[in-house]
Amino acid sequence: YTLEDATNAAMSVQEITDAAKPSVVEIKTESVSSDVWMQQYVTEGAGSGVIVTNDGYIVTNNHVIEGAGKIMVTLSDGSEYDAKLIGTDSMTDVAVIKIAAKGLTPATYGNSDQLAVGDLAVAIGNPLGELGGTVTAGIISALDRELVIDGQTMTLLQTDSSINPGNSGGGLFNDDGQLIGIVVAKSSGSDVEGLGFAIPINTAADVAQQLMDGGYVKGQPSTGMTYTESGGSADDFGMFFGGSSSVSVYIYSVDGKNAKKAGFKSGDLVYAVDGEVIGSFDDLSAIISKHKVGDKITYTIVRDGYTKDISFELEEKGAQ
Repeated sequence: YTLEDATNAAMSVQEITDAAKPSVVEIKTESVSSDVWMQQYVTEGAGSGVIVTNDGYIVTNNHVIEGAGKIMVTLSDGSEYDAKLIGTDSMTDVAVIKIAAKGLTPATYGNSDQLAVGDLAVAIGNPLGELGGTVTAGIISALDRELVIDGQTMTLLQTDSSINPGNSGGGLFNDDGQLIGIVVAKSSGSDVEGLGFAIPINTAADVAQQLMDGGYVKGQPSTGMTYTESGGSADDFGMFFGGSSSVSVYIYSVDGKNAKKAGFKSGDLVYAVDGEVIGSFDDLSAIISKHKVGDKITYTIVRDGYTKDISFELEEKGAQ
């Protein structure tokens, strides 16, 4: 990939919109969830994405498509496509999906390292999941903001461009019409104004390229398992073990060779990791992200009403 330098030939917001809007897509998802009684139901989600190649590769946020069984993309001209997942990275909240299309208009990567506070910032996305192609303009309010989102510490651009749920995965563009960030709307609250964030494109582009090349980002630790949350039922375990957790984290599938060899089973409740009680998937994710590939960790799981400690080595994410 190539990061283009700014040309200093400032464009108007209308010119930026004309150049960049065809590169931004609406994303709708469907996923199957389970309630506390393990009954399944379908939930829908919405977000945005940015086309980065003319043959259909699209960058979005991991949290937009996480757990989705079906991903649908709508282009700026109204045409609709089913998308397939290429790869995700929860640590940077970047994901890549692909549609079977040719001759698309990809965004031009800018260089987010060249940004300064006060630079023009134009956000294009699908706020509220219903208003595709919405354009808002503001400035870069701050650089290198460190925020914790879903248990991950992220270094983000801050902007006062209006950002709302559904903008996640959309584009933040500079006054050359270049893509300088992938919007993260999950950190915004309904009572907050003038406070939006985006993943710098220098980070997002590198992660996206690795996902397109190999489906994963090298060197990141993984437990080799997927998980599901159920609300409420952890209270019984929390009271029994002296805790007060309100969410249970269960192992949904065991895929990695180390996890399989250690003896984990689908349905195991993850009570603690290295002695730290797990109250949500965010807690679990935060612990794992602090480790390296090859580190040994110990899970305290609950199975058939009994607790059990299981130790195993973390694998490289995507390389199980």
